[in-house]
Amino acid sequence: MRLEYFSMIDRVTALDAAAGTLSASSTVPDASPVFEGHFPGHPLVPGVLLIETMAQASGFLILARLGFTRMPFLAKVGEAKLRSFVEPNAVLEITATINGDGQGYAVTNTTISSAGKKIADAELTFRVLDFPAVALKDELFARARAIGLEVPA
Repeated sequence: MRLEYFSMIDRVTALDAAAGTLSASSTVPDASPVFEGHFPGHPLVPGVLLIETMAQASGFLILARLGFTRMPFLAKVGEAKLRSFVEPNAVLEITATINGDGQGYAVTNTTISSAGKKIADAELTFRVLDFPAVALKDELFARARAIGLEVPA
């Protein structure tokens, strides 16, 4: 996990694109510039970055389900609950499940847990569109490969 670069997922651990499920893992770094302000002397992962972690897991699931032909863009965060604090070195397990898709949208339910304890969950809605730029598509595909997804050539 590289908080300052918004690279929130370290590895996809399971994917069933047809069933619409993805599991991923990530380890919060021991140190990050993010912790300098959040909070000095008591570092915590900002809640917005937990939402981003769930959005990225969901986004990779949607990409895989669509065969990497279109890109999901976060459109709505619904029913989000941040249940516990996350400190450096925490190992996060992230799950995402598609609970609806069609007509240019996809909705996922996603959860983050650590050490068997639920940390956060949310229902996320994505707008699915064509890739807006080749450079973005290439970068996204490289990131997907780096976390263990099989991306078409």
